[in-house]
Amino acid sequence: MSTQFDKLLPLLVNGGIDFILIGGVAGNVLGSARLTFDVDIVYDRSKANLEKIAKLLKPHQPYLRGAPPGLPFTLDVPTLRNGLNFTLTTKLGDLDLLGEVAGGGDYKKLLPHTFAVEAFGVKFRCVDLPTLIKLKRAAGRPKDLESLAELQALLEERER
Repeated sequence: MSTQFDKLLPLLVNGGIDFILIGGVAGNVLGSARLTFDVDIVYDRSKANLEKIAKLLKPHQPYLRGAPPGLPFTLDVPTLRNGLNFTLTTKLGDLDLLGEVAGGGDYKKLLPHTFAVEAFGVKFRCVDLPTLIKLKRAAGRPKDLESLAELQALLEERER
């Protein structure tokens, strides 16, 4: 199943979730042409936000991506509070809920490095281009490192 970005992001925004878009979709918002398959967000870990996330995602059957079928898993407030980063699959596609990211920290640390953007019919916070480059470099995965040249070129073009 492909991720329905046009449904997943509005769901999060309209549900009042405090989050910052990072990853491939943030790259697309910033001008990248690279294909991406999931939505990556850094979420605020306040109790109120955890409650909203658990309630909002429940009808969309969140499950740990790559976990064996039948493994007991419930995305609720205790699970969110006791965990940090969750790679999920839902009825709307893949969603990475990240409490903290290498090279950037948590929601509060990343917030000053974001801007408001309108996409998919809603407004939300997106990480800025220099910070996205920093996050991709810190993640160090092959797919992240492959995207650095394009992101760096976009940054250089903007700085001219």
